[in-house]
Amino acid sequence: MTGIASRVGEFLTTYTKSIILVVLVLTVAIGAGVGGVEQQSNTDQFESDSPEANAQAFIEENMTVDEGENTTLLQVLQRGDNVLTKAAVNESLTLQQQVFQQEAITRTLTEERPVFGYANVIGSAAVRQQSADPENATAQPTLAEQRQAVLALGDEELETLVTDVFGEDASQEVLGLLPATYTPGDTTAEGGLTVFRQQVDQEVQNPNQIEPTITDAQLAIRGLTNDLGSDYAVFGQGILSEEINNSLADSGGIVGPLALLFVVVALTVAYRDLLDIVLGVVGIVAVLVWTFGFMGWAGVAFNQLLLAVPVLLIGLSIDYAIHVFMRYREQRAEGDDVDGRRAMALALAGVGAALVWVTATAAIGFLANLTSPIGPLQDFGIVSAFGVVAALVIFGALIPALKIEVDGFLEARGFDREKRAFGTGDSLFSRVLAGGASAAQRFPVAVIVVALLLSLGGAYGATQVDTSFDQTDFLADSPPGWTNNLPGPMQPGTYEVSDDIESIGNNFQQEDNEAEILIRGDVTNEQTLGWLDDAASTAAGNGDRPALGTLFVGAAGPDIRSPVTVMQQTAERGVELRETTDPGQRTEQESATVTFAETYVAAAGSVNGVPEENIEGLYDQLLVANPAAAQYVYQTDAGEYDALRLQFGVDGNAGITDVAADNREFSDLLSETSGGVLTTTPAGDQVIFDNVQNDLLDTVIQGLLITLVAVFLFLALAYRLTGNPASLGVVTLVPVALAVTWILGSMWLLNIPFNTLTGTITSLTVGLGIAYSIHISSRYELELRRQGDVWKAMYTTVEGTGGALLGSAATTVGGFGTLAFAILPILRQFGIITGLTIIYAFLASVFVLPSLLVIWTRYFGPTGYFPGDAEEPPEDPATGDEQPAADGGRERL
Repeated sequence: MTGIASRVGEFLTTYTKSIILVVLVLTVAIGAGVGGVEQQSNTDQFESDSPEANAQAFIEENMTVDEGENTTLLQVLQRGDNVLTKAAVNESLTLQQQVFQQEAITRTLTEERPVFGYANVIGSAAVRQQSADPENATAQPTLAEQRQAVLALGDEELETLVTDVFGEDASQEVLGLLPATYTPGDTTAEGGLTVFRQQVDQEVQNPNQIEPTITDAQLAIRGLTNDLGSDYAVFGQGILSEEINNSLADSGGIVGPLALLFVVVALTVAYRDLLDIVLGVVGIVAVLVWTFGFMGWAGVAFNQLLLAVPVLLIGLSIDYAIHVFMRYREQRAEGDDVDGRRAMALALAGVGAALVWVTATAAIGFLANLTSPIGPLQDFGIVSAFGVVAALVIFGALIPALKIEVDGFLEARGFDREKRAFGTGDSLFSRVLAGGASAAQRFPVAVIVVALLLSLGGAYGATQVDTSFDQTDFLADSPPGWTNNLPGPMQPGTYEVSDDIESIGNNFQQEDNEAEILIRGDVTNEQTLGWLDDAASTAAGNGDRPALGTLFVGAAGPDIRSPVTVMQQTAERGVELRETTDPGQRTEQESATVTFAETYVAAAGSVNGVPEENIEGLYDQLLVANPAAAQYVYQTDAGEYDALRLQFGVDGNAGITDVAADNREFSDLLSETSGGVLTTTPAGDQVIFDNVQNDLLDTVIQGLLITLVAVFLFLALAYRLTGNPASLGVVTLVPVALAVTWILGSMWLLNIPFNTLTGTITSLTVGLGIAYSIHISSRYELELRRQGDVWKAMYTTVEGTGGALLGSAATTVGGFGTLAFAILPILRQFGIITGLTIIYAFLASVFVLPSLLVIWTRYFGPTGYFPGDAEEPPEDPATGDEQPAADGGRERL
């Protein structure tokens, strides 16, 4: 195998010009695909096939009613000690007037009911009260009329009016404009909601679909609130999209220059040579071009998970470059007769096998993600595997060839290109690195025991790490004060939506924040509506069981909507029409509503009753009287009733896991109540996202196990084929396993969950950590044969290869540790964890692996290398010939 490595090294250093040409042509060809890379950031891509996802798809396809226009909502929460005062109500109405004075905003609003808020309820009631004919005042008063009427009220009159309009008889929609803690009829409230309805071209499934004009209008409204006296929280999908996009850009604006500065400084310290720095950066750029070009040709869209890929590849590229350059410098320093071409050939022969093994094991680790049901994780595995192969080609062929040609060109003109390798010689770094070898010589067992104890603690912490999959993961916090001192282009913008979502979510429901259940089976059974009502009552806490913890309970009571509640509301409307309208003046639909009310009351006893007869006939009449009821009752084209839908509102700040658990509990409760007659399936985003969280955690565990087993088998086989015991593969893998437990334990201590980025950390740990271990083990095995003494080999390894690892680790940690300064929490967490991953991999390889290698050499490896051993070690293998084991051919496992 050593002979093969030598021949490959000779080939790569002999035909340098041809290699440069071929690789550059490939770079241009592959890089042409970069323009085809698309961005995909919606959460649907993370969903896997499941009964819950299928139920949601059925609802969206068959139980969504086209009401003529697609809308999105902007919620404006006015906060204060009491927003039901004359001044507060007047301020809210004044804000609405200011909104309608701006054409850029008004043209985005819907024609019908563009705004509805708590102040409008009070203002309209005040206008009616002061009207000459209050009983017949049906026209919607203007904002000016509402303001004038409110200002004309005395304090007692206002309190009486508030008690009336927000009393116990108020509708759920009206009471929903006040906090859930509000008691109907009270004259004080700490918050009041105003909702603006904006028209969009298509139904908004994620914030990225919001049109720029909608976003601009929402931002303009938020700007207006900043000039008013009260404190406001404003939330809309457009603002959400704007802040997510800006936070990525602003984080890049802060982190990018800091990372570039640190990488350049660190490479300067490690290389101390401008040319080597330039070649390293050129190689990194080429690797990224290959990777993104591959994505374009393969049709892989760039998603949130793939943010980790450039981090990984830059880290591995720096590692590859430093090892090649430092080994090259070591070879040149061994003698004056070794020119650049020969030194590079020896360097590639020595480090080439390790680079190939690093590439293979890292690719195995990333391809383990193909076992995940999550599409973006599969993409992450494929793209990362291709990227590490690209790094091997670039830094194993192109960069060495460029290095030879450029150094040769400069030396021919009198420039000295010999440089000392980082970490060698009598330097502070070399003395620090020697600590690992010194500990291995003095107390290797103690080192191993301490490492294992730390791993036991890390393993416990790993079981406590949470998972998180939520749009709010990508929301920025308010930038810290120190960012105000940054240069203008680096200063981040204003970020309020995270705090505003929390404020609104504490007491109000957010747009589309609800859980739902798809109901199949015998939905026309005479007891179906009774089962629905009983299950809803139990879920609300009216039975022996406590209420669902995440169920939204507003001033009007629990928010549960089902065919029963829709029928009751429609019947109530029909009774009202029968009493207030002339039969001859009713529209066709109004007549149908009255007829439905009469049928419903006859079957149920009252509008609040629950019928247990004529269920199918009630469905028929309901869909005629109230076409929007098709959201809750599905009728096939053949006229049969096939499915029902139940929805319940959830607290705005309820966690996905908690909502999903309550959704499943409600679904099971309904199935049990019906005795299994009805088949129920929980649906909605929370259940689907909870499935993604579970799939993400399963992927972390399964991927780690598959990776460790596959990498072990590969290393065992690789070492066996190169004349070493297979057990050396186990020893090489142990530090990586230790680093994995350490990083997972750190995530628990730092309260960092598995999310779309940190969920890749085990792959990153194996991918980066195995590189450090392989370089140490391979160099140790080479030096052991070359020098014939375990301690000389160990000190040479940790000072030579350890120095390269230190340079690589310091550069990567510093460069990507700057993500800790990002204003986006998910990027900040990823930066911290990635930095710790590299630190742990380095420490395990340089300070723990030497002790493992000493124990391995003493008990499992070839004999004859410890001082005092009877047998002599083999000769220096520099010629490239394979040597027999030192014990005369007897090998250990």
